[in-house]
Amino acid sequence: MDIQNESRRLLDAEDGDEDLTGLMSEQDAYLSKVKNRNLYLATFVSVLGPMSFGFVLGYSSPAIPELTSISDPRLRLDANQASWFGSIVTVGAAAGGLLGGWMVERFGRKLSLMFCSLPFVFGFTMIIAAQNVWMLYVGRVLTGLASGVTSLVVPLYISEMAHERVRGTLGSCVQLMVVIGIMGVYLAGLYLDWRWLAICCSIPPTLLMVCMCFMPETPHFLLSQGKRREAEEALRFLRGPDAPIEWECARIEDACNEEGSRFQMSDLKDPGVYKPVMIGVMLMIFQQMTGINAIMFYAENIFEQAHFKESDLASVIVGLIQVVFTGVAALIMDRAGRKILLIISGVAMAISTTAFGVYFYLVSKNHPPTLGHLVLDIQSTAGEEPHADLAWLALASMAVFITGFALGWGPIPWLIMSEIFPYKIRGVASAVCVLTNWSMAFFITKTFQDMMSLLSSAGTFWLFASMCTANVIFTIAFVPETKGKTLEQIEAIFRGTSGP
Repeated sequence: MDIQNESRRLLDAEDGDEDLTGLMSEQDAYLSKVKNRNLYLATFVSVLGPMSFGFVLGYSSPAIPELTSISDPRLRLDANQASWFGSIVTVGAAAGGLLGGWMVERFGRKLSLMFCSLPFVFGFTMIIAAQNVWMLYVGRVLTGLASGVTSLVVPLYISEMAHERVRGTLGSCVQLMVVIGIMGVYLAGLYLDWRWLAICCSIPPTLLMVCMCFMPETPHFLLSQGKRREAEEALRFLRGPDAPIEWECARIEDACNEEGSRFQMSDLKDPGVYKPVMIGVMLMIFQQMTGINAIMFYAENIFEQAHFKESDLASVIVGLIQVVFTGVAALIMDRAGRKILLIISGVAMAISTTAFGVYFYLVSKNHPPTLGHLVLDIQSTAGEEPHADLAWLALASMAVFITGFALGWGPIPWLIMSEIFPYKIRGVASAVCVLTNWSMAFFITKTFQDMMSLLSSAGTFWLFASMCTANVIFTIAFVPETKGKTLEQIEAIFRGTSGP
């Protein structure tokens, strides 16, 4: 086929006298004819999933205070039940990661995204209609399941649709919409009770299912199924009428053919497979070990110590900081690069968690606790003045930490996960990463108080600081820069060959 022969000539950087400079000029010529309007539209529709995911994560914050004091004894939560109401989402999400890995290979990216809106809607419907605590739990597990599928499918869908010039920005929109969802549910919680809040939370996944009917499947998946005509139609929709989409279609097809068919366990011996998998898994472990859940756990108490009495509004302020700086990260992602933002983010979090440890250490010296988790007992008059004097340190540390996390370790692990895996293991490897992330989130959430008792508050946050330092070293040593590279070029980096 002439098109394929031409594509091989253009895409093979080692062929004859052609060098990478000539290849890049071909890519630039192609991208200059691309129109991104429909790509942005498809991205906006798909990130309704992460927004729903953010609603699920944020829902427990305004709902738990109401459910612990509700007059109906069948729905009233005690302290242990409230803890499970908040954390059981991570159990569903871990299962959703495994389910999503199977779904994207079996049904494709588009249908998986449409299907995952169903447990979102059913879960919130179960919460709305709840007559007892177990119905609340089932609703949270279902919405967690949908969140796990979403956290896998949407990054893959965007990375396979987007071209290299905007893939970082569009991929970062996943985390941006998650934090917008969290902030949105905090804001709505100021005015709505827990049932009406659940009704509002079911709107984005309903829109997702309807709007995705009009969006294309990714060209990568269509070509892997031998559907070249449909892949060309999808590319024509995404790239505009003027782009010579046969060039990109042939490039993707060439890479798919070179890889072979399906993933087998023996493929794990290949450095082009096990290296990206190990990097993806370690990124997810380090993201949860930064201490983000601990900081969010303490946010309300820290604001109270600073004499900020409106704790609900304080949560909105924390959410707003996340939204602003995740938005900044999205805007600069394709200019600054992933690696430098991860390093800056890790350094900022290491400094801030070290400062948090100093804060807790100084507070405990002024007010020796009987248990590790009591160092934040703001009701104690004996420690009130030292707490107030040191509140600025806690506030400053929290602001630096949340800013640092939003700039790098919040959005980038999910973005890199969607970029570095070879096509044939993309579903399986992404499932392993999502399972790792949510399992670590559950582990940290449920063992946090035990860590506080065992290590003390200061020791726990210094442990987080050491993990942030370790993630900086890991990033420098092992994480490749993916800015401006096609998915095929990134794959070639791990194979140790010249990529297209």
